[in-house]
Parts: sequence; structure tokens; C-alpha cells
Amino acid sequence: YVGIAFLILLENVFPPIPSELILTFSGFLTTISNTNMWLASLSATVGSMAGAILLYATGRILPQRKILLFVEKNKRILHLKETDLKRSSDWMVRRGGSAVFLCRFIPVVRSLISIPAGASRMKMWKFLLYSLLGTAIWNTILIYLGALAGDNWQKITDYMNTYAYVIVAAAAVVFLLFIIRRFYKKKRRKS
Repeated sequence: YVGIAFLILLENVFPPIPSELILTFSGFLTTISNTNMWLASLSATVGSMAGAILLYATGRILPQRKILLFVEKNKRILHLKETDLKRSSDWMVRRGGSAVFLCRFIPVVRSLISIPAGASRMKMWKFLLYSLLGTAIWNTILIYLGALAGDNWQKITDYMNTYAYVIVAAAAVVFLLFIIRRFYKKKRRKS
């Protein structure tokens, strides 16, 4: 259980480590050992919450001016302005809880959502509540699927990888459309 919690903590802090693999394998372990599914889910949730709190604190501690200065220096590369950051911070304040909850189901973003939540000064109790709900659901479902799949637990990982690719592709399309839209807006302003 400590191993599950530790691996999920690492997955939160270093998003390229796939939680799908860790969780479905943990579910598989419940079928071949005396590992309890609910304790495995609890352990994964504890590890995930520890990682989320670390990233939330990072977002909270980093001074906004440093973030704004970084954006100002790299605005051409990032295609961001100070007003974009302020708008995103306002969005997080308005929709914070639901954004945190929903992002817990999206690969990579699942971990990184904690930083803007901290940077936007979302109340800690609210962040913890929505993170806990989303994380517990995600962990329990994947551990259950791993247990259900038994020896075929790796097939779940393959399906989840497909899910991850679809989400990343959709995000890339949205990002590309955003860049094209900004490009045409700039072009119109110049003419």
C-alpha cells in the first residue's frame, strides 16, 4: 500500500509516469494476492492527494510577478500576454472547483491543474474537496477495472492509452485553432 501511494505521488509530481499502468496493475494484484481493492484505492488516493498538495503549494508560493515576468519575456514563443494570465486566473476563481474535479480525469492535466489552482488562490478546502472527489473516483475505477481484467490488466492500460491519445489530440486541435484565431485577429488589426 505504501508502494502504491508512493508511485501515485510520483505520478502526480512527474506527469509522464502513467497512473493508468500503476492503478490497473494494483487492481490486478488484488486478484493474485491478499491486497484489498479498497485499501489499494485509499492508498492511491492518499498518494495522489499528497502530490496534488505539493503542486498546489508550488502554484501558491511562486510569486505572480515572476510568472508574469516569464510570460513577458517569452510572449512570442508562448503566445501569451499578461491579460491572458489574468483571465485564466479569473476563470479558475469562477469555475475552480468544477475545473479541478473534471481535470482529474484528463491525463497529464490531472496533475498540472493543481498549479493554477494554487496560483489563483483557490481556497485550500475547496481544492482538497474537488481533488479528493475526482481522484478517488479515478483511482477506484481503474483499480476495479484492473481487478476485473485479471491477467488481462494490461489491456485496460492499452485502452487508457488510447483515451489519453484522443484527449491529447483534441487538446492539440483546440490549441491549434486558438493560435490560428489569434493569428487572424492580429492580421485584421494590422490591416
